[in-house]
Amino acid sequence: MNLSWTDTWNDLLARVSNVVGLDPGVLWPALAILLIVLAWAPARRWGRTLVTIVHEAGHAAVGLMVGRRFLGFVVSRDLSGHAVTAGKPTGPGRVATSWAGYPAPAVLGALVVVLALNGWASAVLLLGLVLLAVLLVMSRSVRTVLLVLLVAVLTGSLWWWGGQWRDGVVAGIGLALLVGAWDSLRDVAVSRDPRQDHRTLAHLTRVPAGVWLASWFLVDAAATGVVVLALRDLL
Repeated sequence: MNLSWTDTWNDLLARVSNVVGLDPGVLWPALAILLIVLAWAPARRWGRTLVTIVHEAGHAAVGLMVGRRFLGFVVSRDLSGHAVTAGKPTGPGRVATSWAGYPAPAVLGALVVVLALNGWASAVLLLGLVLLAVLLVMSRSVRTVLLVLLVAVLTGSLWWWGGQWRDGVVAGIGLALLVGAWDSLRDVAVSRDPRQDHRTLAHLTRVPAGVWLASWFLVDAAATGVVVLALRDLL
C-alpha cells in the first residue's frame, strides 16, 4: 500500500512539474478551439459559462484582498452571474471589487496562454481545480453547483488524461477566455441595465460610466497584446 501511495504521489508531482518548452505543433489544438469558439455560436455561448465563473471569481478575489467577505455567487439561466460580498457600501474597496469582474477573464486568459506556452499547463489545471473547489462551496444555486462541477470534471479530466495535447488545449481555453472577455465588454457597453458594473462604479465615484468601460477596454487590449506577442515569439 505504501508503494502504491508513493507511486501515485510521484505521478502527481510529475504531472505538475513537467515544465518543458512547447513544440509549436501543439498549438493546433489551441487554434482549433479558437476557431470553434469564433465560428460556432453554441460553443461561444457555453464558453461564456466559464467567462461568467471567472468574472464572479474576479469580484470575489479582489473583494477578499481589500478586506470584504465573499458570501457566494450564482450563475443565472442566461449565463450571467452575480457575486455577493459584504463590507463597506462605499470606498476604495467597494470600487475595486466592482471594477474587477470584467477584466478578470482577459487577464486570466492571457496568463493561462502564456503559462501553457511555457509548459505550465498541468500546474494551471491543478490550481484551477483548487479554485473551483472553493467556488463550489460558495455556489448558491443548483444550476451554479452543476456548472461548477461540470467545469471541474472537464478540468480534472484534461489534467489527468490530456497527455501531449494538454498544453495546446489549455492555451486554447485561455484564448476562449480572451474572446469571451471581448464579448462581455461588448454586451455591457450596449446594455441599458442600471445594475451593470460600470453604472454602479459611476454611482460610487461620480466618474462617468464610459470611463470605466474605457478602462476595461484598455485591460482587454493589453491582454490581447500579450497573447499576440507570446504566439509570435513561439512561431
